[in-house]
Amino acid sequence: MNKGPECKLSRVFLAMGAAVVSIKDWPEQDRPREKLLNRGAGALSDSELLAVVLRTGMAGRSAVELSRTLLADRGGLSGLLGTPREGLTGLPGLGTAKAAQLQAVLEIARRVLAEELRTRDVLTSPDRVKDYLRLSLQHLDREVFVVIYLDAQNRVLCMDELFRGTLTQTSVYPREVVKGALSRNAAAVIFAHNHPSGVAEPSHADEALTRALKSALALVDIAVLDHFVVGQGGAVSFAERGLL
Repeated sequence: MNKGPECKLSRVFLAMGAAVVSIKDWPEQDRPREKLLNRGAGALSDSELLAVVLRTGMAGRSAVELSRTLLADRGGLSGLLGTPREGLTGLPGLGTAKAAQLQAVLEIARRVLAEELRTRDVLTSPDRVKDYLRLSLQHLDREVFVVIYLDAQNRVLCMDELFRGTLTQTSVYPREVVKGALSRNAAAVIFAHNHPSGVAEPSHADEALTRALKSALALVDIAVLDHFVVGQGGAVSFAERGLL
């Protein structure tokens, strides 16, 4: 049997060809886009959904294989979509075009949730409020304090970032919170801030601040409906904890 260089080179090319199989060569029912069209988006795994968005892979990896690698590296969809643009373009297989596609997906999700909150009573959909805040605050590297202003029907008027602090804290001034609520003719407010450390657990300082803000706003007949603390993977509601 010929075991010379030509034979070895042939085996290498054959191995490479076997390892790199295009999604186009998969059975139709297994291709992510076709599966989505035939069975609905809910039938797809996270990596398959991401592959539909990315459309192409990279040298040696299909779009699905690239997606699996990216999700494992960033800890899932939430971690990947929350990665800043400059961080995305530094990941293997992601250039500026794919990074832009991922950021567009995240912004679309934010806007869909924001539209829903503007047209319905937020008290009937607290999970949507949590989702919106998570998408907006979860991956910021500095602590920020935001206020969601609500009308008399508890529909969202707008959301403002009032204060931005350091990695561990931010200073919040009740006078500015009251001024902002009055200027928007708000009937109620929801507070939220993030914990860049990742732990979504209210501190004693958070509880004291909420009580102070609630008292200040009560003087001008504006209700405080909730205060959310956003961390990695979730948001904690003061109202659900009985802290209001």
